[in-house]
Amino acid sequence: FGITLVADYLSAVMVVITGITGLAVAVYALSDIDAEKERLGYHSLFQVLIAGVMGAFLTGDLFNLYVWFEVMLISSFGLLVLGGSRAQIDGGVKYVALNLVSTVLFLSGVGLLYGVTGTLNMADLAGAVDASEKQGLLTVVAVMFMVGFGVKAAVFPLFFWLPAAYHTPAFSVSAVFAGLLTKVGVYALIRMFTLVFDHDIGFTHTILLWVACFTMVVGVLGAAAQSDFRKILSFHIVSQIGYMVLGLALYTPLALVGAVFYLVHHIVVKANLFLVAGVAEKLTGSTELSKIGGLYKSAPLLAVLFLIPAFSLAGFPPLSGFWAKYLLVKASLDIGSYWVAAVALAVGLLTIFSMTKIWGEAFWKPHPDGIEPRLSRINRRTLVPLLLPIAGLATLTCIIGLFPEPFVQFAEAGAAQLLDPSAYIEAVLGAGS
Repeated sequence: FGITLVADYLSAVMVVITGITGLAVAVYALSDIDAEKERLGYHSLFQVLIAGVMGAFLTGDLFNLYVWFEVMLISSFGLLVLGGSRAQIDGGVKYVALNLVSTVLFLSGVGLLYGVTGTLNMADLAGAVDASEKQGLLTVVAVMFMVGFGVKAAVFPLFFWLPAAYHTPAFSVSAVFAGLLTKVGVYALIRMFTLVFDHDIGFTHTILLWVACFTMVVGVLGAAAQSDFRKILSFHIVSQIGYMVLGLALYTPLALVGAVFYLVHHIVVKANLFLVAGVAEKLTGSTELSKIGGLYKSAPLLAVLFLIPAFSLAGFPPLSGFWAKYLLVKASLDIGSYWVAAVALAVGLLTIFSMTKIWGEAFWKPHPDGIEPRLSRINRRTLVPLLLPIAGLATLTCIIGLFPEPFVQFAEAGAAQLLDPSAYIEAVLGAGS
């Protein structure tokens, strides 16, 4: 086979939301990225990163997925250390070291899988894995892929590189990382463990279920313990990844609907929160909560633009996060996994605690140094590129929340294709395949 590019509903919606997020961050970067970072190649690295993300969502070849992962790793490392501060270098080393371990596992799994099946085309693998007599070995290979993609997705216990790195670069970089990079790992897990590794669901998906629950709990507890705006948001990335993996682990039609819906919702919301953090830092001079304050009184527009994605992340109705969590909790209850539903709801409550901590410290209390962080003090030409993408993403969150039916229907169609990949296989291999 040649290298195939193929889009089902899941791939298509991921490419669309990547384009929307990329546009929002590119506009924001017009005011956020200084001339020195532009000279060092920010815009080129950013475009290569977006290309890598979209390539990973569209490829139908497993080795080509590895190539796109490497494109993402190279460009993201360049963006992470752009500026060369001590904290950036420290975070970058941890980021690259763990991701190289992931790459070695991924590439080893690719080699073993090719040795067993003789193919790396994903559509062809779907049949070749089922037809192979070496099912035990293929389960071992599946676990290798689970670990490799788990590092990329930042699941428990492989997540510690993320909170060590995501608070160090420019806010534009943090936002695109938070919105997109870990979701590529989640997408790869969903794709491989619905299309290819569906031969031992009782074993692999039970592991994923425990991983999902521990990821949710550890991530939200880490966020609760932090006192820096971006560190809190970084740990919440880990926590929310757990919800997406939960949808895959439960492996019911409704659970996969929830996973697809959650992916779209979370990309928009999480990128937006990091963009808000960037404006807050410009107005107050820091992201450490004890050193900032007064944003609600002095910048009420920014306060509203924070509350929308924050409440959505916590699952307040009628915002998009409520429907995403509702679908997953209902899927858990439908199959009698009451403890899983309880964990998901408890993590939602702890998410509210973290968001109210940010609200109380950054927005509600006065600034400890008596500074009034007014938006009017920022030059209008600088302010518009900062607030426009934040307002656009907040509006999208509200639209998804207030009019969820078409989005849920799309997620249902995407989940149906994941559970029955015959159309995907036929599109790649031809009629009758």
